[in-house]
Amino acid sequence: MSKSHEKHLKRVNDLSMLGRDLARRSHSKCELCAATGVSLAPYEVAPVPTDPDIDKTLFICEACTSQIEHPKQMDANHWHCLSAAVWSAVPVAQVMAVRVLERLKDKEGWAEDLYDQLYLEPEIREWIDHT
Repeated sequence: MSKSHEKHLKRVNDLSMLGRDLARRSHSKCELCAATGVSLAPYEVAPVPTDPDIDKTLFICEACTSQIEHPKQMDANHWHCLSAAVWSAVPVAQVMAVRVLERLKDKEGWAEDLYDQLYLEPEIREWIDHT
């Protein structure tokens, strides 16, 4: 097995170890769209630290993951949930919610209106801008 493959497997294992804490923090709901009763998985938000960090990791559903990773397939209707997520008390959720909102704001009036209402702490804004 190559060193890079071993390193990848270790990271996947380390992320899965965060699962219980992520489930507790999220109350077993997607931290972006609040979906329940669906499979949730850890999702690291850039910039990704050397070692997995719960404060840099979301617990989100496949629908959110897929749309984040494939922005051309983004369903704007799915993201109306951002009206709650952008105000999350969990910084990593707020960062990703705003990043998604930034992708939508030029195409969707509701997204532009929501974006215009945002007040972001300087450290959150810095993290959002650092991809």
